[in-house]
Amino acid sequence: MTTLLLVRHGLTEMTGPVLAGWTPGVRLDDRGRGQVTRLAARLAGLPLAAVVTSPLERCAETAEAIAAGHDGPVGKIETDDRFGEVRYGDWTGRPLKELAEEPLWRVVQAHPSAARFPGEDGESLAAAQHRAVTAVRDWNGRVAAEHGPDARYLVCSHGDIIKSIVADALGLHLDQFQRIQADPASLTVIRYTETRPFVVRVNDTGGDVAGLVPEPPEEGSGKAGLGPEDAPVGGGA
Repeated sequence: MTTLLLVRHGLTEMTGPVLAGWTPGVRLDDRGRGQVTRLAARLAGLPLAAVVTSPLERCAETAEAIAAGHDGPVGKIETDDRFGEVRYGDWTGRPLKELAEEPLWRVVQAHPSAARFPGEDGESLAAAQHRAVTAVRDWNGRVAAEHGPDARYLVCSHGDIIKSIVADALGLHLDQFQRIQADPASLTVIRYTETRPFVVRVNDTGGDVAGLVPEPPEEGSGKAGLGPEDAPVGGGA
């Protein structure tokens, strides 16, 4: 059982009006730095076995702020290109208002599994999901092997990548991933077990994180015999 904390990078000047993609040099603005400082304070006391980031600057800055504000050791921040943004090809750097007029926009909205972005380095959303989910599986195994099955680790990534990982964890077809939201500096949590993943939080932008550390079952609590991979009937307390 390994718990993954997915964090989207904080705001940049391009976030929202422009599709930044892999544009180099896109860094957090004042709003984004404030967001990640607050998130770091929320996560400060939560044990983390590792912090992993997309190679893009806005994610690296977010991960560094979280690691710097942490109460315990998190080790070296690892970079994994598989958590990098979708490669939007010729769409990169263009205003969303302009892109919404493109025929491909409707495909991305309604049938994203069929969408491939134009240009030599354009990527399909299906390929982006595959690389990201493969990275999660690899890191789950690595973290569990090095730190035990109850370890938690954090990955800083991008909106569409996070949404695609959540869709996989929920058993949703990629065509449903646009129903999921991942705001800047939001926290999404997935607990992976041998049987199934549990989506614990999605798009959390505030609140306490103490409940992310599991408590051992107490004798006579009614939880004895309930394995970490079991979903409590009725929803649980």
